[in-house]
Order: sequence, then structure tokens, then C-alpha cells
Amino acid sequence: MRFDILTIFPDLLVSPLREGIIRRAIDDGKVEIATHNIRDFAQGRHAVTDDRPFGGGEGMVMKPEPIAAALAHVEHEAPGGLVVLLTPQGRAFDQAMAERFAGLAHLVLVCGRYEGVDERVRAHLVHEEVSIGDYILTGGELAALVLVDAVTRLLPGVLGHPDSAPRDTFSWGGLKYPQYTRPRVFNNEAVPEVLLNGDHAAIAEWRLVAAVRQTMERRPELLGRIRFLPTEERILKKHGLGAALGRAAAPGGD
Repeated sequence: MRFDILTIFPDLLVSPLREGIIRRAIDDGKVEIATHNIRDFAQGRHAVTDDRPFGGGEGMVMKPEPIAAALAHVEHEAPGGLVVLLTPQGRAFDQAMAERFAGLAHLVLVCGRYEGVDERVRAHLVHEEVSIGDYILTGGELAALVLVDAVTRLLPGVLGHPDSAPRDTFSWGGLKYPQYTRPRVFNNEAVPEVLLNGDHAAIAEWRLVAAVRQTMERRPELLGRIRFLPTEERILKKHGLGAALGRAAAPGGD
């Protein structure tokens, strides 16, 4: 998969893209990530990429011409990418969107700055607008990194275990079950015995029940996204979690 990131501060992206899972995915040829300095496509010797807003007001607005030229450059290098503008006005990024993006071959991410981009960029040059939350960042670079990280880890072969991504928090609809590792006892609290006995069916049942309980306690609104299998429903009823089933999505529902 290819990512092209358009920004006026490419150095902000250097270190995060050289660490951890993303670096390994790049080294293994699973992803290709190119950054493009929008200033390189600006007109004039001062390479101006922003200007005062028409009508007055605070701040600066990113000019459309450098962004358009940068997008044209990317399209010439690698045609057909989905162009995404990172903006607080965009649709909220979630796991379902990450999974959809992971099915694409090419994403082009445009990082907004200042008071945003000229409206004609949004209207004519991008395919989608995405926000990573209801708060304001100084620019879209951190949002782009969030998107790249969330999408990259879903690509086949990127994570070490094939079940890692499907069993993540949010991938199944709710929160993940609690995790434990060595030592077996810490601060006088022992690891649940069921996780130590090697009975995989019992472990799977414990994890389902623990995940549902954790979701009910911390994020009960997520239960409306979950569609439990009949076998899971029987397990939850056995453990007195029928209330979770009442809040869960109906089979075949939206």
C-alpha cells in the first residue's frame, strides 16, 4: 500500500515513520510512504503557501495553488489515489474507516494548517474529509500519522500474529478483554487461573465474558455495535450478562 502525505512541515513526520511497526512494514515492502513539502510547489521566490482570508478575520488560510500542484505531482507519480483532507470538519475516523482504507492501494493525505485550507481545495481537489476527534490540533500532520498507523497495522502480514488485528479493541465492536503477563502475582493480585490451565475453550469463554463486562462498565454505548453469535449469547446468559444482549445490535440490523 502507498501513502503520500502533503504537508508544509515534513520533518514532523520523520521520526514516527522510522519507528516500530511502521518502519518494519516499510522495510518489508508492505507499505510505501512518501512525504511532499507543499512549499516546493508554491509560486514565487518566497514559496508562500498561505495568505490572509478574504473578508477579514483572524489567522491565515492555506492557498489552493500549491496544494493543487502537489496533488498533480502525486497523481503523475502514482495515479488513482484516494485524496483525504485531514480537518476537524471531516467525518470522525474510526475502526470501520481504517478497515475500509486498508482495502485500498493508495491514500493521499493532505495536512491542513492554520485556519484551514481554501474552500476550493475541499470542494474540488479532495475525495474525503477526515477528523480524528472533536478537538483542534495545530495541523494535520499528527492526524495523518494516526491514520497511517491505524491503517498500516491492518494490512496482511504487518502484525506478527494473524489474529492480532481482528481481536483488537473496537475491531469486534467493544473493548478488549484484560491482558496479563509475567509475573503471575503482582501487588498481591494473581493472574486469573483460567488463563494458566491451557484449556483454550475455557480461555475463549473467559475472554468473551471479560470483554463484555469491561465494555458494559466503561463504554456501554458500544454494545449497540455488536452482533453476538448464538453460541456467544448462550455463554453471556450463563454468566448473567443478558443485559448486554438487550443493548446489542439485532442480527442483520444497522
